Amino acid sequence: MAAIISRLSSRPTSRKAVSDPPWLRFLLLTAGISFIVILLLVPLAAVFTEALRRGFGAYLQAFNDPDARHAISLTLIVTVISVPLNIVFGLAASWAITKHDFKGKSLLITLIDLPFSVSPVISGLIFVLLFGAQGWMGPWLSAHNLQVIFAVPGIVLATVFVTFPFVARELIPAMQADGRDEEQAAYLLGANGWQIFRHVTLPNVRWALLYGVLLCNARAMGEFGAVSVVSGHIRGLTNTIPLHVEILYNEYNFVGAFAMASVLALLALITLAGKSFVEWQMARRSEAPERERVPDNTPIHKRFET
Repeated sequence: MAAIISRLSSRPTSRKAVSDPPWLRFLLLTAGISFIVILLLVPLAAVFTEALRRGFGAYLQAFNDPDARHAISLTLIVTVISVPLNIVFGLAASWAITKHDFKGKSLLITLIDLPFSVSPVISGLIFVLLFGAQGWMGPWLSAHNLQVIFAVPGIVLATVFVTFPFVARELIPAMQADGRDEEQAAYLLGANGWQIFRHVTLPNVRWALLYGVLLCNARAMGEFGAVSVVSGHIRGLTNTIPLHVEILYNEYNFVGAFAMASVLALLALITLAGKSFVEWQMARRSEAPERERVPDNTPIHKRFET
């Protein structure tokens, strides 16, 4: 039996035996391109077509509305607050999970994945039950003249909740792949925790971190469900871009609605370009891990001299 297996494995494999027939490759390629065109490119083209249907002047006029400008500014403010918070949480959680052993690690990983399994509308409703006027903390907030629901703090909380897994989920596999050897070597050389994190851990996961930030940023700008529940749809006060698009569309202001939607589309295209660049860099790193692992081939002990 061993001789037969050896003879079969030594035979050259026919190229036709491992290649799909041309008609099947053509069919799969056509199906994939058709899927992309119908579900991605056509809707994207429709957004800009409808936004510019009455000319570029009408397109720009849509942004002269104070409510539209406020929706854009509020979206940027919420994103600027939410993304850094998720960066801090993602770095802390991934560092704890991958570099330390402690009780409750599996529970922490499960909690990180919780927003992926809970509907955004349900998560928004949870914040209403906690911080609403009739919620658990509602009387205390009212007594101290604090408002969370139907205000910017509630929008930030909902956005942070639905987006916090993205950074951590990109960093955890990257840190697990790197292992603990370099951190332990740096510790033996006398480096403290901050030095180890700054000179060893962070450079090794910088592209994974940037990838997670891009995903987190895209979700924060486009979040609708949770924000819709906690915002109250107060025009000019608590409407983000997605909520303002819904209001304009329901009012049959199609040019204004698609003009605002085009802002999200442009931001999505920018995010996609950044995502593609990060994926290219991560692919380069995986192909040459030793060259990319230590920038400029600097030994570990040299990185702590400054």
